[in-house]
Parts: sequence; C-alpha cells; structure tokens
Amino acid sequence: MPLLKIVTWPNPILDTPGDPVTKFDDELKTLVNNMFETMYSAPGVGLAAVQVGVLKRLFVMDCSGGKDPAQRVVMINPEVVSMEGQQGGEEGCLSFPGIFYNVERNLRAIVRAHDINGNEFELDGTELTARCMLHETDHCDGIVFLDKMTPLKRELVKRKIRKLTRAGEWPS
Repeated sequence: MPLLKIVTWPNPILDTPGDPVTKFDDELKTLVNNMFETMYSAPGVGLAAVQVGVLKRLFVMDCSGGKDPAQRVVMINPEVVSMEGQQGGEEGCLSFPGIFYNVERNLRAIVRAHDINGNEFELDGTELTARCMLHETDHCDGIVFLDKMTPLKRELVKRKIRKLTRAGEWPS
C-alpha cells in the first residue's frame, strides 16, 4: 500500500474543516488502509484525512502504536458527545514533526462516529484515547494543537518552525 504524504504546518489545508463523508465505498476503504500504513510508518497514534491532503471528516487511530489490533479504530464524521475532567500532557502531531508541547485536554471523551461501513457507534475513552480522539476530531474541524496552546507557547513554536524553515530543516 502506498504511503501518503503528510501535510505539515503552515499548509492552509490544516486550518480547513473537512467535509462530511457521504460515500462508504471501496475508495474510502483504500484511503483508510493507506492512512493506517502512513500513520504506523511515521510513527504516530492518530492521523486525520486533512493531514494527508484529503478534506474529509475522518481519522484513524491506534493508541497501541500497532501492537494491539483491537486498538485500530477509524472514526468517520466524528462528533464529540461529552467531555469531562482535565489532563495535562505532552502532545505531538505528525503535521508538526519533532514538536512536542504540554497541552491541556479533557481526561474523558465520548465521541460518536461512523465505522468504515457507515454504521454509527460511540467510543468512550480516557487518558491517551481521549486525547487522541479530541486531537484528531480537532483536525476534522480545522483546528491544530497549536491553537490549544497559550499565546506565548504558540509564539515559541511558530518561532522554532520559522527557524527550522530558514535552515531548510522543516518539511514543506
């Protein structure tokens, strides 16, 4: 399966909300399989379609990093139903390679979505699962983890990326 190119910030597609998925067909299954392969090879635990240049509301995640097949989840047209609690923790993003910052997220989240066949389901997750679902749902809404940081931290990250870009060390 071909690996997809991961879009890096500041590409404007990352700030663009994805369109709802309406066709659950072989083309979608191929995209999802390619997204899993791309995510594992990166390596990461979540990847949204907008991160590979596809403006659709869907993401794949596997908080085990490929070690537990039961953790492989695809969430199509995700919608956060409820959130509770708070957790701080270091967060990274495949569209911000090598950038890790502490981001406050909810400790628990329930997300409603459709599976690859169009069946609706809900996933109730805590800790890393909640963080991943919320991070990837944000991508579907055109929000990047930079937007969740304090203005000072956001400016520090932007400055670091500008410096890496000038040095030719930031992927375009």
